[in-house]
Amino acid sequence: MPIRMKIPVYPTPEHRAAANDLLAYFQAIPVVEAVLLTNSTARGKATPDSCLDIAVFLHPEYYGENHAAIEEDWWAYFRSQPVFRALEAAGRFAEVHLDVIGYPFQPGSRGWMSDPDPFELEIGNFLVYARPLWQRSRVFQQFGKNWLPYYDETLRQSRLEETRGYCRNNLEHIHLYAARGLLFACLHRLFLAQREFLQALFIARRIYPIAYDKWVHEQLVEILGEPGIYEQLAGILSLAPFTPETLVSAARRLEALLDKHT
Repeated sequence: MPIRMKIPVYPTPEHRAAANDLLAYFQAIPVVEAVLLTNSTARGKATPDSCLDIAVFLHPEYYGENHAAIEEDWWAYFRSQPVFRALEAAGRFAEVHLDVIGYPFQPGSRGWMSDPDPFELEIGNFLVYARPLWQRSRVFQQFGKNWLPYYDETLRQSRLEETRGYCRNNLEHIHLYAARGLLFACLHRLFLAQREFLQALFIARRIYPIAYDKWVHEQLVEILGEPGIYEQLAGILSLAPFTPETLVSAARRLEALLDKHT
C-alpha cells in the first residue's frame, strides 16, 4: 500500500499545482518508488521566486535501464503542460528542477582547484532534508539505511583527512599569492577553502550538510548550534581593506578554525 505523507506548504498556489501534477505523473510509473520535495521548499524556506526542486527515486534494481528514458519522457511532458508555464510566471526563478535518483551514492573525484565533490551534499539533500511527497513502499526507506545516520567510520576518517588537505593547500597558496600581489587569486583560494572548511566541519560532526555556499547561517546556527563559528567565518570573509595583509590574515584565521573544529 502506498505511504501517504503530510501535505507540504508551498510558497505559491502555482508551486502547489505544479507539484501535484508532477506527483500524479510519476505515481503512474511502476519503477518510481518515491517522489521527494527537496531544497528550500522542503525546509519551509522557499519564496515565490524559488524553483520547485523535486527528486524522483527509482527502484535501484531498475534505475540503470530506465532512468534515461524516464527523464526524456518527463521533459517532453513538462514542455506540453500549461501548469509548468504558470509556475514559471509566478516568480523570477520559479521553475521545476528535477533529479532522478536510485544509484548508490559514491565519493567523487576532484582536483586541487575544484569545488568539493557532492557526496555528502547528495545524501543530505536527498535523504535527510528532503520531504517525501509519496512512497510506493518501504524501498526508499531501506535504501536510506545505507548512509544513515552517517556513513561508515573508515570512510569518514578518510574523507575528513582528504578535505582538510585540500583546505590547507588552498590556504597555503594565499600566502604565496599575496606576496606576489595576486589578490584576486588569493580571493579565489579563500572561497575554495571556505567551502572545504564547511565540508570538513560537517564530516567532523557526522552531520550531513545542505550546501557550502548557501544557507550557511541556517546550517551553522540552526543545525550545528554554532553561532560563534558563523560569526567568525563571516568576519574572516569581510575583506576590507582588500590588501595582501588582509587576505593573509583571513587565511590564518580560517586555518585556525580548521584546526580547532575539525
